[in-house]
Amino acid sequence: MKRLFAFLISVFLLASTACANRNSKETKSSDKGELSDMKISIQITSDSGNHKLTATLADNSSATAFYELLKKGPLTVDMHDYGSFEKVGSLGTSLPRNDTQITTTAGDIILYQGNQITIYYDTNSWNFTRLGKVNEITQAELKKILGKGDVTAVFEILE
Repeated sequence: MKRLFAFLISVFLLASTACANRNSKETKSSDKGELSDMKISIQITSDSGNHKLTATLADNSSATAFYELLKKGPLTVDMHDYGSFEKVGSLGTSLPRNDTQITTTAGDIILYQGNQITIYYDTNSWNFTRLGKVNEITQAELKKILGKGDVTAVFEILE
């Protein structure tokens, strides 16, 4: 009887530990798709002209690090088209990564490999870190603004 009781206690403790670890991992997720109160502007220069967009940054450590980088001043990024669904360019520095499986939508601002920033105008699925989302824009509008070929994007804190 004592052995059975000890066995049941052991099973109960193992199950409790497993549940606690699973819940801990779920709550530590650093990108649940939630947006923060950090706002930025993005000045796009493309073959379709000059356009000013606004974006809201994600609620994760990567977006916070990006915001801190922008506090030092505007960041100019030369971006080129990749795969007919995004514009991508080098940040010139590395930011912390919070990669998760994401299917992008138009307007998503994504950190790729810790040192590349992308603006999506179509969908793609991969392990990325979401930095933010362009506010109030349709896919067609964004695709027109980003134009064909290379663009220059100036990211800065929205005041």
